[in-house]
Amino acid sequence: MTRTELTPDDLPGRAFYRLLASVVVPRPIAWVSTVSAAGADNLAPHSFFTVACADPAIVQFTSTGRKDTLRNVEETREFTVNFAPERLQAEINATSAPFPPGVSEFDAVGLEREPGTAVKAPRVAASPVALECRLHSTVLLGDSTVVFGRVVHAAVDEAVLVDGHPEVSLLRPISRLGRNEWGALGEVTAVDRPRTGGPPRG
Repeated sequence: MTRTELTPDDLPGRAFYRLLASVVVPRPIAWVSTVSAAGADNLAPHSFFTVACADPAIVQFTSTGRKDTLRNVEETREFTVNFAPERLQAEINATSAPFPPGVSEFDAVGLEREPGTAVKAPRVAASPVALECRLHSTVLLGDSTVVFGRVVHAAVDEAVLVDGHPEVSLLRPISRLGRNEWGALGEVTAVDRPRTGGPPRG
């Protein structure tokens, strides 16, 4: 194997970021809805997203730069993460456009709202899962802010449940890859965790 060795200083501008975004894949998408203190709602995808803590249930997403989502979360201390399914790829991508502050992506893209149960941020009615969150904390890292939200309510479409469990083949998640590339579900395999340590036995 011949490797190309690089440091962040070797690549100008955002080139090292683009390298990271091409190898840290696939990345799930937090389709985050918020409401400003003035009452204007916002909807935007964030592809730096994961579970941060199991108990209490905390999820995290990263805002690169200071965007409407981050400002709204800081003002109201609430947000909702809407699941990003494959069938809504066009709408998810459309909400990533730099709309002016105060313009609702719901209206601009033609997405129906659904009221939240525990927070004011509306849900995407067509999304199969909504995680309603209250702000836990934020961490500023360089040009980005990591937002941690405690999940206070989850709403799951019964159509994606099998024996009470969300079924990935019904959810059909979409993910971000490098450049302008997106990923769909692909092959799914089930592998149990080992009960003891040691190398796998063939």
